Amino acid sequence: MRVDVEQLPGALKRGLAGSYLVSGDEPLLVGEAADAVRAAARAAGYADRRVFFVDRNFSWDELRQETQSLSLFADRRLFELRMPSGKPEKGATPLAALAADPPPDILIMVITDKLDKKSADAAWVRAFEQRGVWVTARPVATAALPAWLCARAKLANAEIEADAAELIALRVEGNLLAAKQELDKLALLAEGAPISAALVLRAVSDSARYDVFQLAEAAGGGDAARALRILFGLKSEGVEPTLILWALGRELRGLWQASERNRLKSSGRSGWNLASTPSPRALARITRLPLGRLLVQASHTDRILKGLAPGDAWTAVTALTAALAGALQPGRLSGRVAR
Repeated sequence: MRVDVEQLPGALKRGLAGSYLVSGDEPLLVGEAADAVRAAARAAGYADRRVFFVDRNFSWDELRQETQSLSLFADRRLFELRMPSGKPEKGATPLAALAADPPPDILIMVITDKLDKKSADAAWVRAFEQRGVWVTARPVATAALPAWLCARAKLANAEIEADAAELIALRVEGNLLAAKQELDKLALLAEGAPISAALVLRAVSDSARYDVFQLAEAAGGGDAARALRILFGLKSEGVEPTLILWALGRELRGLWQASERNRLKSSGRSGWNLASTPSPRALARITRLPLGRLLVQASHTDRILKGLAPGDAWTAVTALTAALAGALQPGRLSGRVAR
């Protein structure tokens, strides 16, 4: 049987198989899957755990003898083989035999990195899939990471706001272990309250003189001088440009939604994501702001920050800040608010 890490708990509840293969290139998910198998094995009476590291000099004969010998400590034993390469070489045949027909009262678990297409078609892998359980740990796509964080928070009896999950996803850049560590830390700091974007930003740097919310508010309100001053302050304090772009994008989405509500003559909140509510000064500029062009510029800035388009990250973020604040739109199109 082949399952992914999300399906493994259900499979374990239905009963233990005689052999498990855990593979993948995401260390956190591989480790958690192996932990789940170990826990289920302990609950089933597999009290003796033997760990083997498979390399070029590994003795498969020694492993065979170990599986056939009696244990002095427990009737049931877990044999854990850690094989990063996914290539048992001379051990392919004995490993296939162990997977297909483990000795009585012995549970076999092999932990390996992601298997390439050739390795995945090997006879020993098929033996685990057909006679045991093959657990695959696939990476979480960047776009799916906020939802993954929300699900993880729920499992830990915590709550995280959508903006906070998006912000953590930007910071960890797909590193699930870092994401889990951030989530655990923030859950403690939240003390039972929902994890908010403001809490995430405070946890990044409690000593910062400025924050990205102040920047977005100043830029949205048309105060170019203050917005750029805050931007340069954030840069000198070591704040990442991804956090700044996140805040500017949040402000732009709020302005666009407010513009659409005005266009559709809708005053209700239903159906709108009002995570960002623009300030009155920003709302006063809506009709004079080229929101479509600014959103396109924000998207291009995001590509620069991710290395998908040429350009300097701070130059792009500075240009977007200035454009939103009206500094790069002279004349009537600047959207400046009269003092």
